[in-house]
Amino acid sequence: MKNLLLLHGALGHRDIFKPYEKVLSKYFNIHPFLFSGHGNTELPESGISIEKYTDEVKDYLEKENLEEVCIFGHSMGGYAALCCALRYPERINSIMTLGTKFDWTEEQALKESKMLDAEAIVLKVPKYDEQLENQHGPQWKQLLPAIAKMMVSLGRNPPLNENSLWAIAIPVQIMTGDKDQMVSIEESIAAYRSIPNAKLAILPDTKHPMEKVRPNLLFDLMKDFWSLS
Repeated sequence: MKNLLLLHGALGHRDIFKPYEKVLSKYFNIHPFLFSGHGNTELPESGISIEKYTDEVKDYLEKENLEEVCIFGHSMGGYAALCCALRYPERINSIMTLGTKFDWTEEQALKESKMLDAEAIVLKVPKYDEQLENQHGPQWKQLLPAIAKMMVSLGRNPPLNENSLWAIAIPVQIMTGDKDQMVSIEESIAAYRSIPNAKLAILPDTKHPMEKVRPNLLFDLMKDFWSLS
């Protein structure tokens, strides 16, 4: 049975994949991964970066001695997966990304990073405050500025671009929701066209959060891409 690595997004948690694990376990050995600083893991003193998260994925594959791994990555998880395929392709079979942002600029990153304001979230979005507290404990308020710093770094020097994506040789499926406010269909199409062995799927009536994705729709796309039956 093949291995499937599930990668959550920034400020996400591996628990978001629980609605999918029972069905997917019929086809894969499931590995729900948790990036450092998320959940009950420590926030590194040196901070976080997409390069660090790429290395964490690589280290996990080596530690578990996983070969020919299929990866599903939501948002930042998809970005880290593709970076890993670019730098350490030998253990990865194929990748599906959903809601992964490719069009990073410094100006846009600075704008988005300003939204990661803990005090504003506590005052204006109490339900999100509660969710972050439940998933990450009190350290979520320290995680926010670390994520913001990572986003600005991505904006200044994005490792995935037209000049690097062409070097990813494994099968990839780029997916985004047609109502995703963070990721445009245009940037998803551009990434799809830059990867030699890529497919593209636009999910109808679908927003960015993983919790807003209809499981049956995603299952069907997974079954098609990975030829599951």
